[in-house]
Amino acid sequence: MRLGIDLGGTKTEIVALDDGREVLRRRIPTARSYDGTLAAIRTLVQESGVAAPVGIGIPGTETADGTIKNANSTWLNGRPLRADLETALGRGVRLANDANCFALSEAADGAGAGAAVVFGVIAGTGVGGGVVVDGKVIGGAHGVGGEWGHIPLPAMRMEELADSRPCYCGKQNCLEQWCCGPSLSAELERRTGRTLSMEEIAASSGNEEQALMARWTDRLARGLATVVNIIDPDVIVLGGGLSNIPRLYDELPPLVEKYGFTLGGPPRIVKNRHGDSSGVRGAAWLWPE
Repeated sequence: MRLGIDLGGTKTEIVALDDGREVLRRRIPTARSYDGTLAAIRTLVQESGVAAPVGIGIPGTETADGTIKNANSTWLNGRPLRADLETALGRGVRLANDANCFALSEAADGAGAGAAVVFGVIAGTGVGGGVVVDGKVIGGAHGVGGEWGHIPLPAMRMEELADSRPCYCGKQNCLEQWCCGPSLSAELERRTGRTLSMEEIAASSGNEEQALMARWTDRLARGLATVVNIIDPDVIVLGGGLSNIPRLYDELPPLVEKYGFTLGGPPRIVKNRHGDSSGVRGAAWLWPE
């Protein structure tokens, strides 16, 4: 038996897996304080009745000293969340970024099952990712492994250089600012005055929308090609709102091959299997033993 928890911005969810089969699931509103978070997780674990260590997907990163950074649930930042939870729960706890949990879920028993190297992509409101090698998340020395959303947009065109975009992280032209859903909608609004979602733009047959989608897909491919050049994944699994755009599975592979370093064949790019459940399932798989 494995226990996983997804500590989201609005909901906290627990799942119990028995050899990959879901036997329990419950969700509650996320507490808006640090002590409230500890209490809520303790209650969920105790009421599950499962005596197993706990994996937790968090909206941030655990640093080398055991504290949390970069969490949009700001009450977690600077706090020793894992140590405090282990004390509260009386059992082992492992933490991972929520994008890493998505990648691990899809690598364990999802669309990337059986692959040695899996790159999981989450793109929608933001852009994130996770790398799984031989069933293990590669977090890196500072916990930012797979964070391709904060690489600079590769091979910027002249018109892109003229439209330099600041990122909330303090840098300029992060890939997230060019490839997240809101950036696509904002670009359409600037050009036409109309507001559509990422999915609506992708489904439209309008000339402006089609041209915008072509530019956006090209940017996405440039970013993925950079990742491919570094880790050469067996499979790239798409998640978030991005994964619901069918055309990407035909258009991205040849573009990534075009921008990559003599790949010899297009990378395998597939849709996730577990959808919104991947994060909490991946948290459970943080304890593979």
